[in-house]
Amino acid sequence: MAKQPKRIKAWTGDRDAAHALDAAIKLVKENAKAKFDETIEISVNLGVDPRHADQQVRGVVNLPSGTGRDVRVAVFAKDAKAAEATAAGAEHVGAEDLYEKIAGGFMDFDRVIATPDMMALVGRLGKVLGPRGLMPNPKVGTVTPNVGQAVKDAKGGAVEFRVEKAGIVHAGIGKASFTEEALLVNVKALIEALNRSKPSGAKGVFIRRVGLSSTMGPGFKVDIASIG
Repeated sequence: MAKQPKRIKAWTGDRDAAHALDAAIKLVKENAKAKFDETIEISVNLGVDPRHADQQVRGVVNLPSGTGRDVRVAVFAKDAKAAEATAAGAEHVGAEDLYEKIAGGFMDFDRVIATPDMMALVGRLGKVLGPRGLMPNPKVGTVTPNVGQAVKDAKGGAVEFRVEKAGIVHAGIGKASFTEEALLVNVKALIEALNRSKPSGAKGVFIRRVGLSSTMGPGFKVDIASIG
C-alpha cells in the first residue's frame, strides 16, 4: 500500500460528521496548507434531475466578499458600448476583430459578455465557447446592453452557477486568505441564490447536501440547518 503524503497525514478534523457552517469553514481554512492561496470551494447536492427541462438550475450571484480572483473579461460590443466596456476594465473588447481572434484559438479570458446586437456574431463561436461554459447568456447577465455594469460585476464577485448531470453545483466562494466571516457571508449568499433558482419541477428537499473544501485540502460536510 502506498504511503500517504505528509500533507494528507497532517489533515485535521472529522470528515464524516456534519459540521456547523462556521466550524466547517474554520476546518477548511486550517487545512489549507499549500504554498499558494487556495480557493475555497463549495459543492451543493440538489434534489433535481437535470435531464428534465423543468429541473434546470442556473444563475449568477454577487458574492459580498468577492471571489479573490482576477477575472479577465472579453466583451463583444461596438462604438459607445465598446468604450463603456473598456472604461469598466474589460481586458478584450471588439466585434468582428475579437471574433477572428477567438476563432483562431485565443482564449486568454475567463468571462465573455456581449450586447444583444452582437449575439448573431457570438453565436458562431458556440462550439468554442459553449463547452468551456463561456457562452454569453441573458439568464446570467452576460448578454446585456449595460456592459459597463456587467464588467464591474464580473470583476467584483459575480459567480455563475449551473447544475451538473449528477445534480451538483460546484462554485468557488473565496480564498483561504479570506476571513471566516467573509467566507460565511459568501456561502450564505450562494445558498440564497440557489433557493431563489429552485425550478418548478423540483420536488421534495431541494438542498440535500453541502460540502466545503480547499484546492488541496480535505472536504468537510456542512449541517444544512446551520446555514439558515
